[in-house]
Amino acid sequence: MDGIFVHDANSVLARLASHIVSFDPDRITPQALATSKAGIADTVGVALAGMLEPCTQILMATPGIANAPGPSLMFGTNRRTSALDATLINGTASHALDYDDFSSILGGHQSVPLVAPLFALAEDRGLSGRQIVDAYIVGLEVEHRFARAVHPHHYDKGWHPTATLGIFGTVAAVAFALKLSPETTATAMAIAASMASGIKANFGTMAKPLHIGHSARSGLLAVFLAERGFDANQGAMEHDQGFLNVFNGPDLFDPEPLTNAWRGPLDIELPSLGLKQFPCCGSTHQAIFAMIGLARDADIDPTDVRKIKIGIHLRRLRHTDTPVPKSVLQAKFSVQYVVARALLDRSVRLEDFKEGAYVQPEIRRLLELTTVAPLNDNGPGLTGLWDSEVAITLADGRRHLRQVEGMVGRSGDNAMSVDELRNKFMDCATLAVTGDRATRAFDALMDMENQTKMAEVIALLAGDRK
Repeated sequence: MDGIFVHDANSVLARLASHIVSFDPDRITPQALATSKAGIADTVGVALAGMLEPCTQILMATPGIANAPGPSLMFGTNRRTSALDATLINGTASHALDYDDFSSILGGHQSVPLVAPLFALAEDRGLSGRQIVDAYIVGLEVEHRFARAVHPHHYDKGWHPTATLGIFGTVAAVAFALKLSPETTATAMAIAASMASGIKANFGTMAKPLHIGHSARSGLLAVFLAERGFDANQGAMEHDQGFLNVFNGPDLFDPEPLTNAWRGPLDIELPSLGLKQFPCCGSTHQAIFAMIGLARDADIDPTDVRKIKIGIHLRRLRHTDTPVPKSVLQAKFSVQYVVARALLDRSVRLEDFKEGAYVQPEIRRLLELTTVAPLNDNGPGLTGLWDSEVAITLADGRRHLRQVEGMVGRSGDNAMSVDELRNKFMDCATLAVTGDRATRAFDALMDMENQTKMAEVIALLAGDRK
């Protein structure tokens, strides 16, 4: 039942909750609907591929995890478990390859905190496709509102926003899908404030995707607890020892984005939401795109290269400056490696993050020739958070330069087409399910608003693996 709690109508969380529960789905435009379906389908695809990754496999094999009875599918397998455990497994898998979409406003990945819990909930509570889309949009709106309240300090301090802020998106999406009251929604948010976690020091390790599974499970758990009468301090956001002061610090946040009315276009329509063309950290994509364009247009022979210089914003460089990656996960966070790979192959693909790919002799030679430097915040030249500059010097002294400005993945005027998204989905999904199931699943996901029983769609994501 919907729990009853002491409600502080003036608290930050109470005011935010009132906006969440009163959201009108009629505000969702055709563009918002299309963007939502693309983000959801993309996340499902990369999650299916991520099920085979060691971090997910270890998690599934850990005693006490994914053994609870329940109706929710662990993607790409023939196993079902509780909504909570399915969220943990599928959420971790969805970020295991770092191939999921991302947002410049969130400073992280907007869809992975939302898709796994909503899909697990759909089987647990019988949700329709339209209910999931509506809840997804609400969750994303809340993620961005938290980001505007705490960035840039929150990001620069070292928190992983996909987890520390994404948990509130999870709560908002699930609470909206379940039609909870403002009081219960605020309490669930307060519970989640004590469960938020994730530090960027663990980027490039298995702990990073675990951030997502753990965060999404915790957000779902917070709602389940509040729904049953569990209580928490609804002033936990602005309290002097609450989330904002503890995670950021006094005077290093602005709570107004959390309490302001939801007017104007929804954030789902912003061009700063990018799908990933490459299966690695989004902070490297601008440099990859620049190198591919430069290498193709100038017809660069990699063996003729003597110097490579990469420039990206310091905020991007802090977690991607890995001159000599020593693992697959480190390779995903090495701007040096992915740019060298882009030069060598004119592409960056899933197979480039298998054991041995990052130690190939020609790659090692290119890494030795590569230097990186932050873009100058004050100019001259490119200065933006999502800008990049790549320069190559050849044996005869000729120098080639390519710049990319304001590229947040594939978004805005450079958005992925449906065919490109389908190709990416099939490339990922067929690692875990048959081609026929993957095709039918993609078509259904791109028609989610007309799916009355999402459990039937999710059944297409089952595989033969235990």
